[in-house]
Amino acid sequence: MHPKTLDSDGPEGMPLSDDRPPNGPVRLLTGAAYGIAATGAVLALADVDSPLRAPCTLFLLLVAPALAIGAALPRMAPLGRAVVAAATAPALNLLVAQTMLALHMWSVRGGVVAVTAFSGAVLLLTAIRKRARRAGAAASGRPRTGRTGQATANRAD
Repeated sequence: MHPKTLDSDGPEGMPLSDDRPPNGPVRLLTGAAYGIAATGAVLALADVDSPLRAPCTLFLLLVAPALAIGAALPRMAPLGRAVVAAATAPALNLLVAQTMLALHMWSVRGGVVAVTAFSGAVLLLTAIRKRARRAGAAASGRPRTGRTGQATANRAD
């Protein structure tokens, strides 16, 4: 019996792709997470007195960096991506809080803005990188490969 080895392309010789769409329930949960995080940002920044303000803001601070980091690591295995994203989110929050405290600039709004700006910047850079790779693949005439390793049609987005 031979041990399984991983290629540089992916498991069992299957190439990995940057544009693997998540399945239906994952896509729905991701959209709901973005919606709750956006609600938390609005409630915290607008200083709305609501019972949903604290839980939605906490959700924003924990989930927004995790979603951004998870999106930035498309070639990792899903479990590894989840572990890295879950570890990075509290680390980023602690780094932001410690930096703001050291500079004597601590405020809740400032922390929310800093974490949201970081998460948005990571998502923006991920989208730009993905678009550049698609454009490069289309320009070179290489067929893109999907999850099954079969060539898929090049799309211009």
